Amino acid sequence: MTTLAERTGSSVAGTLAVTALTPIVWGSTYAVTTEFLPPERPLFTALMRALPAGLALLAITRTLPRGAWLWRSAALGFLNIGAFFPLLFLAAYRLPGGVAGVLGAVAPVFALLLAVGVLREKPNGRKLIAGLIGVFGVSLVVLRANAQLDTVGVLAGLAGAASMAMGTVLTQRWGRPDGVGPLAITGWQLTAGGLFILPLALLVEGAPPALDGRAIGGYLYIGVLGTAAAYWLWFRGISKVPATSVAFLGLLSPVSAAVIGWVALGQALSPLQVAGIAIALGSTVVGQLVRKPAVVRPAERALADAEVAV
Repeated sequence: MTTLAERTGSSVAGTLAVTALTPIVWGSTYAVTTEFLPPERPLFTALMRALPAGLALLAITRTLPRGAWLWRSAALGFLNIGAFFPLLFLAAYRLPGGVAGVLGAVAPVFALLLAVGVLREKPNGRKLIAGLIGVFGVSLVVLRANAQLDTVGVLAGLAGAASMAMGTVLTQRWGRPDGVGPLAITGWQLTAGGLFILPLALLVEGAPPALDGRAIGGYLYIGVLGTAAAYWLWFRGISKVPATSVAFLGLLSPVSAAVIGWVALGQALSPLQVAGIAIALGSTVVGQLVRKPAVVRPAERALADAEVAV
């Protein structure tokens, strides 16, 4: 079993930088969805993000889960994809004014709390404060004066953030089977999550809509880059650095969406939004800081090794 404990800390910064590409790409999903995809088909869009990408990765890796990984892949696929995508879209549709983005930004806080019980990590007050400040920063970026609250939407947003946080923490807790790379793990989870979404999409939205060239191009983008490649980098990062650090990178997604809207769609950024972007980026950086590990003297290490051998 490959776990975080078997990794060295020499390339943490590089791994985090590469993993940060995932939420940056996720931030482009809003622009692609509004400009290229058919309207009001959130479940079909979630399905098209997950299932084709998962099946393609299964065909490429030619590796299927076995033993305990049959149910682990199903559980992770449900948490990271099958539940998260529909809850995310439900919150976005019922919560105007960026409230859904603020609720999604709570995921790092959930991850910190879950890591205490699941990963047995010590509570980190600095990271918790950074997570709350990050939520405040995101709220400055995405909230509008006319934002309204909806009970179902708020619950969906919080449940989606909790689902993603639990999936992130469990992905690190379980690691991956020996000889199986992140690409195969990504394919397992996307396929499982897509199979969860499939009956829900058919039941709620009915038959798939007719697609033109723009829609096909949009689905190819979010399927290949926004899902297959992005989740591969995400799960790869979780296998190398603390899950709570990776969770903080999620704050980059609404920041990326705001910047892309400004650059590509001509949307104005107010001084308050710029301040929010700076706060969210600062919280993301603070969220990567970890306690310096205690130095273990050679005699103490030898004693510990002897106890393990016994």
